[in-house]
Amino acid sequence: MANTVVSKTAEIVSRNERQILDAWVQQQMSGTLRFDLIDKDELREDSRRFLSLFLRALGNGGSDIEAPEWRDARDVLASLSNSRGRRGFSPSETASFVFSLKQPLFRVLQQELESDPQRLAEETWNLSTVIDKLGLYTTEVFQTGREEVISRQQQEMLDLSTPVVELWQGILAIPLIGTLDSARTQVVMESLLERIVSTGSRLAIIDITGVPTVDTLVAQHLLKTVAAARLMGAECIISGIRPQIAQTIVHLGVDLSAVTTKSSLADAFAVALDRTGRTVAPKSKAN
Repeated sequence: MANTVVSKTAEIVSRNERQILDAWVQQQMSGTLRFDLIDKDELREDSRRFLSLFLRALGNGGSDIEAPEWRDARDVLASLSNSRGRRGFSPSETASFVFSLKQPLFRVLQQELESDPQRLAEETWNLSTVIDKLGLYTTEVFQTGREEVISRQQQEMLDLSTPVVELWQGILAIPLIGTLDSARTQVVMESLLERIVSTGSRLAIIDITGVPTVDTLVAQHLLKTVAAARLMGAECIISGIRPQIAQTIVHLGVDLSAVTTKSSLADAFAVALDRTGRTVAPKSKAN
C-alpha cells in the first residue's frame, strides 16, 4: 500500500518537476548556503541531477531507498556528501541539501490534493519518510568520509613524526617525539627497517629525547624495534636517556643491558662513528 501511494506521489511530483526545482534552488539559496564554497550554477546542476534520479527511483523503487532502483540517487548523494565534506561544509549544511527539498514537494502535493485531505496526509507522510531516510544516508556518508580523511591525516602525521635520517654513511638516526604506542612503534619499525635495507646501514640511533615518559610498554616497544633491526644486521643505540627516565627504567626493572644507551644524540653519534672506524677532529689552522 505504501509503495502504491509513493508511486502516485511520483506521478504528481513529476508533472511539476520544473516548478519544484526552481523552488528548491531558491529555498537553498535563501537558507544558510555557503556561497564562498559553491556557486549558483553548480548548486542548480546538483539539484537538477538529483531531483531527476529521485523522481525516477521514487516511481520505480517505492520508499525503500536500499532497493536497486535507488542506487543512482544514492551514488549522487554519496558523491555530493564527500565533495562538500572536502570543501569544508558542515554535516548539517550538507544534509540540508536533501531536507530542503521537503517544502517544495509538500507545496506541490498540497496544490494537487487540496480537495482530498486524507490522501494528502498519506502521501505527505510517506514522502517525508523517504526524504528523512535520504537525509540520514547523506549524514552517514559525510561522517564516513570525514573519518577516512581524519584517519589518513593521522597516518600522514604519524609518518612525518618518525623521520629516519642518514647522519653519516652507514649511520641512521630516528628522533622520536611524543608518546610511543603500539601503532607508532609499528611505523617506526617499518620505516627504520626499510632505510636499513635501502642504505645498507649497520648502525641506527633511536633518540628518545622528545619522549615525555618511558613506562614498561614503551620500553618493550623500544626493545622490539632494536630486536627487529638486529635481525636485519644493524645494531641500535638508544640516546636521550635523561636522569628521570633512567630512574624510571631501573624502578620498572626493564633490562636494557644488551643495548648501548647514551644521554644525548651527540654522544650516541660519537659512539657510532667510533664503531665504524671514523673520528671527527677539529680542522687544523693554516700557518
